[in-house]
Amino acid sequence: TIARKDFLKMRIAGQFNLGFIIAVRPAQARSDDELELSEHDELFIVDQHATDEKYNFERLQQAQTVQSQRLVHPKRLELTALEEEIVMQNISAIEANGFKVHIDMSGDEPVGSRCEVLALPMSREVTFTLTDFEELIALLGEESSESKHIPRPSKVRKMFASRACRSSVMIGKPLTQGQMETLVRHMADLDKPWNCPHGRPTMRHLCQLDSWDGRGWKADQAPISWRSYADE
Repeated sequence: TIARKDFLKMRIAGQFNLGFIIAVRPAQARSDDELELSEHDELFIVDQHATDEKYNFERLQQAQTVQSQRLVHPKRLELTALEEEIVMQNISAIEANGFKVHIDMSGDEPVGSRCEVLALPMSREVTFTLTDFEELIALLGEESSESKHIPRPSKVRKMFASRACRSSVMIGKPLTQGQMETLVRHMADLDKPWNCPHGRPTMRHLCQLDSWDGRGWKADQAPISWRSYADE
């Protein structure tokens, strides 16, 4: 079992194959109903590209405002009363996703027909339609009224995933000790650090480190204490 806070405790052993970070979670004793449980040193392997990609992706999800492209002819929407209310209560989240909406409060239009889409998100990679706006309304309807989370339609998430991938540390890049520590520490800040936005695992558990004590590679001249190695 691993928790996000464990990434703050890990020690960096080194970089493997210019693509992976080898990290050790130190053993620790913890109290559970006055029963002392002794844990083992655990060895983990972290994918440097996947974890940096997920960090960049979540930053984009939280703060990025998508650029808009104004429509030549605004599109009037036919919504239910509930959907229209969702739109009126979530203008900032709608605009963060690149949609611009005008709401006619003059009383000339009936409930459900008061919203016009003035602009759609703009991207060189993806073409957006009113279907994406309908998806966003559905996502907003599922959010708690107290939530500060900005829902993102699937095409926006796909766009952010592509941007995060291009800006992340690549496989094949040598990393300094400080750079590796930064990538691992960032995992403690992520909402879901276990997979990159494309589904690739960010890390895997390898073994209990002390289970290798007394064992060695065939070419070793003497047994190696893996616990001592991790403590260095």
